[in-house]
Amino acid sequence: MGARRLVAVLVTALLAGCAPATATIDEATGPVSARRAPEGSYAVGVRTLTLDPRSARPLPVTIWFPASADGVAAGRFPVVVYSHGLGSRPDLHAGLTTRWAAAGFVVAAPAYPHTRQGAAHFTRADVRNQPADAWRLIRHLGRLDRNREDPLAGHLDLTSVAAAGHSAGGFTTSGMFSEGHPARLRAGIVIAGGGLPGSFAGPVAPVLFVHGTADAVVPLTVGRAAYGRTPGPAAFLSLLGQDHGAYLTPGHPGFAPVLATTTDFLRWTLYGDKTAGARLPAAARTPLTRYEFRPAH
Repeated sequence: MGARRLVAVLVTALLAGCAPATATIDEATGPVSARRAPEGSYAVGVRTLTLDPRSARPLPVTIWFPASADGVAAGRFPVVVYSHGLGSRPDLHAGLTTRWAAAGFVVAAPAYPHTRQGAAHFTRADVRNQPADAWRLIRHLGRLDRNREDPLAGHLDLTSVAAAGHSAGGFTTSGMFSEGHPARLRAGIVIAGGGLPGSFAGPVAPVLFVHGTADAVVPLTVGRAAYGRTPGPAAFLSLLGQDHGAYLTPGHPGFAPVLATTTDFLRWTLYGDKTAGARLPAAARTPLTRYEFRPAH
């Protein structure tokens, strides 16, 4: 989804400092949702909206949510903000995001103004502004949750939020973990990405990195460098011999371990499901993958 020049634009992230911090795994996950992780799966609903349509940065958003015959399924669900890569759009990632929603998460995916497919004024440099867009979306979701007339009202657990993204969206995700970010951002998933300047500061949180070892767009070394500089607990899922993201396509041999690992990671960090946390190495153990975990520095 990205071009080779993505590296030139974002590789300065590797020089970014990280706030020194130490934490145990339990301290890093913090007081997660008191709700038990779902045992089964849900039907999935979808809606679209545009945040601030008359502003200089209107933000179309696709939201996938656990559904019932009456609309949104009963209960409150942790929220995942998913960021696309250069020249992409949210629906192209539905193979992954809909499955997270079926597992009991509300997934909100913005289409960024200047990096999405079909953007009128496309510019890679705008990635640096996208973390603020993602936080703007989280604040808007809070307003939806309080609006009794909105179908999502009362269903969003915004005390347990994760950020995830692919390629430029992975850099966007890391940029959300900047100094002073709210502690409710409890986890990150960086897929084929790295760190923006100032990333991985503030309250520590577990971060999962997913990267193809033969990625020619964002080289493996970029992801590894960000992994090494993350102050909290971090995990790295390597897709052996794989490129920039074919493993995100359902049916690809790499998709099943990526789905299993990311879903268990979200269950562990957002629901506090220790069984899912203990299962992570097994979920990632295939001939195509290598999994490693590093406690907090």
